[in-house]
Amino acid sequence: MEIKAKQCGYVLFAMFISALVASASGLATKKALTLSVAKEVAASAEAHALKNGWNVVIAIVDDGGNLLYLERMDGAQIGSIEVAIKKAETAISYRRSTKVFGDAVSNGVTAVLGLPGVLPFEGGVLLKSGDDLLGAIGVSGVTAQQDGMIAEAGVHVLKHE
Repeated sequence: MEIKAKQCGYVLFAMFISALVASASGLATKKALTLSVAKEVAASAEAHALKNGWNVVIAIVDDGGNLLYLERMDGAQIGSIEVAIKKAETAISYRRSTKVFGDAVSNGVTAVLGLPGVLPFEGGVLLKSGDDLLGAIGVSGVTAQQDGMIAEAGVHVLKHE
């Protein structure tokens, strides 16, 4: 009798696992930004900044807006730490480059300034792999246009993978 009870328990357990697997098969799969890739993106951005003699802060967030990597180059101003993070957070939160918001403000659309968490300065750019949104890079320390150029140099790494 005890053996049949154990067998019945195994059968119930197997049925339970099968049900879990069946329900999990409907889950979406997605690519995720790893620390290793974030470092490659930052290194590419840093190389562009160094080539031009620009000292900046580079922040990379994942697709949830969580800080994954931060680099403050020698000589970069401390104030740029929070700005770089905020640019990356803005880009991922609104799923667009922060340049869009800066351009809107430049064109007189000041309502953009009322959007929660928006930093309307170029330098925050999405990180994608195909159609998959991985996160964002934010750069701060020089002009907004130069920050944007540095961020784009970082994004360039993903376009070759």
